[in-house]
Amino acid sequence: MHQPMKSLVTTLCVVIAAASAVLLTMAVSTAQNRVVPQSREDIQLSFAPVVRASAPAVVNVYGARVQRRASGSLMVDEFFREFFGRGGGPVPRERIQRSLGSGVVVDRNLVVTNNHVIEGMTEVKISFADKREFDAEIVLADPRSDLAVLKVKALPEVTPIAFGDSEALEVGDVVLAIGNPFGVGQTVTQGIVSAVARTQVGISDYRFFIQTDAAINPGNSGGALVDMKGQLVGINTAIYSRSGGSIGLGFAIPSSMVKMVVESARAGRTYVKRPWLGARLQAVTQEMAEAIGISQPGGVMVTAVVVNGPAEKAGLHRGDVILAVDDQEVEDIDAFGYRFALRGIGGTAKLRVLRETKEQALEVKLASPPETRPRDTVVVSVPSPLMGAEVTNFSPAVAEELQMDVNEAQECVVVSNVSEGSAAERFGFKKGDLILSINRERVATTEELTQAVTAQGRFMEITLSRGGRIITTTLGGR
Repeated sequence: MHQPMKSLVTTLCVVIAAASAVLLTMAVSTAQNRVVPQSREDIQLSFAPVVRASAPAVVNVYGARVQRRASGSLMVDEFFREFFGRGGGPVPRERIQRSLGSGVVVDRNLVVTNNHVIEGMTEVKISFADKREFDAEIVLADPRSDLAVLKVKALPEVTPIAFGDSEALEVGDVVLAIGNPFGVGQTVTQGIVSAVARTQVGISDYRFFIQTDAAINPGNSGGALVDMKGQLVGINTAIYSRSGGSIGLGFAIPSSMVKMVVESARAGRTYVKRPWLGARLQAVTQEMAEAIGISQPGGVMVTAVVVNGPAEKAGLHRGDVILAVDDQEVEDIDAFGYRFALRGIGGTAKLRVLRETKEQALEVKLASPPETRPRDTVVVSVPSPLMGAEVTNFSPAVAEELQMDVNEAQECVVVSNVSEGSAAERFGFKKGDLILSINRERVATTEELTQAVTAQGRFMEITLSRGGRIITTTLGGR
C-alpha cells in the first residue's frame, strides 16, 4: 500500500476510534451526566472533595435521661413486665438512659436527627468531629417519620448542608454515608443506591426509604446520606442485620421528607401538619387487579369514605383505585401515604383514579384533620392505676397532634400525657394509648372514663390499643 494511502487509513482509524469512544461515553451517560469510568485515571478519582464539602455539617448526638422505675411489686401482668424489666429481685428506682447517634446541620442553628435517637431524652448534646460540644433543645419530634429537629443556640460558624433532590435518585447512583458508628468518631463509607421507594420496611409510619449498600452501623442513625454533589439526599435511619453490624442493607429517609419536617420547625411548629384524605385504603392484590381489569397489582383501593371529608368532596367513591398523586405513581399504601403527606397543607393535589376500567383525574383539597368532637381533656385524680394520666377524647385532629395514625380515629379516649412519678407511669401507661373499655364497659368519652374509674372496685380490667395491638390486662384498683 502506498504511503499516502496508509496515512489516510491510519487517520481514518484514529477518527473512528475517537468517534467510537465519544459514542460509548454518550451511551452510558444520562441527563444527569452520569458516566461509567473509562480509564484507570477515572477509577483513581477521589471522593475527598465531596467529603470536605459535607462532613463538617455532620455531628454526633448524645442523649441522656434519668428514668424513675417501679419496684417489682407492681408487675401484675406479663404485658407490663417489659416496662419494668425481668428478674427475681426488685428493680432499681432510677437508672440513666443514654443514646448515641448522629445529626446534620441543616440551618444556621438547626440540626436534624432521628427521633429514636433522642426519644424520651431530657438532656441532648451535639459534638463536632473536633470534639467541640454544645447543648441542644428538642424543638420538634416526629415519631411518624422518625425525624427530630434540634436547636443549638451557640452553634459555631458552620456551613449547613444543602438539600439534594431525593426524587431524582436512581438505582446505581453513588452515595456516601457520614456518621459516628459505634461512637468511634466521624466515619465516611461509600456505596450505591440499591433501591428507591422501598416501602416494605417497618421502621416508621412513612415506610418509604432509600436503600443503600454503603456501610451503616449503630451510631450512624441520624447521619447524612449525600450524593456526589455533597448534597443531603437522605438521613440514615436503620439497617437490616442478624449480627448488629452492616451487611449492606441500610435504609435512609429521603431528603424530601426531611425537608418538610425541617420547614415545620423553621415555622415554629412543634409538630408536622399533614393533609387528611378522609378515606380508608387497601392495597391492591393480584386477585383484585385481575377482577378490576388491570395487568398487575398497583395503586390503592378506597374501601370507605368519611362523610364531608376531603375525599368525598373530591368525588372519590368506594371501590376507586388511586394510581398516582400529582403524576407520581403509587404502588401501595405506604407509597400513597408518603406522596400525599409531602403535599403539605393548602391547595389541592391531583389524583389519577381508576373507576370501572376508566381513568379519571380528581382534585382533593389538602386540609388538616378535623376536630370532630370536643376534647374535654381531664387529668385522672381518683386513686387508681390511671391516676396522673391526662386523657382526651380522640379525634383526627388529636391523632395528628399526638403523631398517631389519623385512620385510627374512633370514639374512644386517648392518653395525651402521663405525669412523671404518677401511678399511671408506674403501671406502664404511655402517651398515645387508646383506652377502649374499663371493666368490660366501653369508654367513648373522658366523662365515661372518669365515671368508670370512680366506680372501680378492688381490680380494674382495662382494654387498650397501643400501636395497633389490643391488650387486655387486670390491675389492682383502690
